[in-house]
Amino acid sequence: MRLLFALFLVILLATALGAACLWYGITQPYQRFPADGVFVDVPRGASSRAVGHLLQSNGVIRSGALFEIYARRKSQRTVQAGEYFFDHATSTRDVFWKLAKGEVYEQPFTVHEGDTMFDIAKGLAKAKLLPEEQFLAAASDPALVRDLAPGAPTLEGFLFPATYQLSRHPVATELTAEMVRKFREEWKTIATGDNSSSTAANEVTAASLTNSANNTSAGADPRPILAVVTNRLEKGMALQCDPTVVYGMERAHKYRGTLSGKDLQFDSPYNTYEHAGLPPGPIANPGEASLRAALRPAKTKYIFFVANTHGGHFFAQTLAEHNRNVLKYRRLLGGETAEPPLAPSAALAAHHKGATP
Repeated sequence: MRLLFALFLVILLATALGAACLWYGITQPYQRFPADGVFVDVPRGASSRAVGHLLQSNGVIRSGALFEIYARRKSQRTVQAGEYFFDHATSTRDVFWKLAKGEVYEQPFTVHEGDTMFDIAKGLAKAKLLPEEQFLAAASDPALVRDLAPGAPTLEGFLFPATYQLSRHPVATELTAEMVRKFREEWKTIATGDNSSSTAANEVTAASLTNSANNTSAGADPRPILAVVTNRLEKGMALQCDPTVVYGMERAHKYRGTLSGKDLQFDSPYNTYEHAGLPPGPIANPGEASLRAALRPAKTKYIFFVANTHGGHFFAQTLAEHNRNVLKYRRLLGGETAEPPLAPSAALAAHHKGATP
């Protein structure tokens, strides 16, 4: 009888010890990978046994068998396919829940208002996310926006400015599709019901001109700038918008970072000095404010504007007034005041004129 009791105690202790070891193996952090972290790509449809083996072979968990045991206990949840990043010691339990919740590796990438598809491509390449040519190839196919802009030459204008969460190896076509989807969401919230798909193209193109102009004066209100564009179009005046020339040169791989007077004669359908009306498509990707301004232009009589170097613009109704504003702009660029100082005699006369008897 004593022998049976002793045997029972041994079995009980062994069971308790095994359970304790099992619990320890599942709940205590473990790390057998380099300090800078390890990426693990979980295939779609992989079994818990295969995933456990994959994690163990990469040094993320102690035992693939323990992972499988825990996963079977949580059979109502399954691991999600994708690439995961581990950079610190983690328990088998926490690893399972990370995979079950689908917390795949992502890194933010921001498209700024006024960025062109060329800017986006360069940013992706700099971040080592995508080669420039891959993104540009995807962005050059306008199929995604045929209903919005039947004549669109590319996806330019519809790659909405926002921060996107990207995998380590994003697919260019999937990324452009996400950007266009974001544009559609925003457009749906701001466009009025009577805006047909045929007018959307013109409005997005106009908004892109506004956004590009604002890039020279960060934070400027796009509404008066868009009003200038609208007024010039109504009067049949050439837009004479420098960013359109830059864009045309960039498409031809001719832009070198500065624009000369000779460049204003560059042969391109985007050159609004040489061609009347809007360019054949957007020249940048406008943000919400510019899109709203394009849909509901401000009512002004301005037909000229130039940056004031302080986050805004000087606007004018006549060429003479505009030329004076250009002189102000040049003075400000040179570190001077917008208005030249008065000569001593003129200053004295102004003082006496303003004096009270």
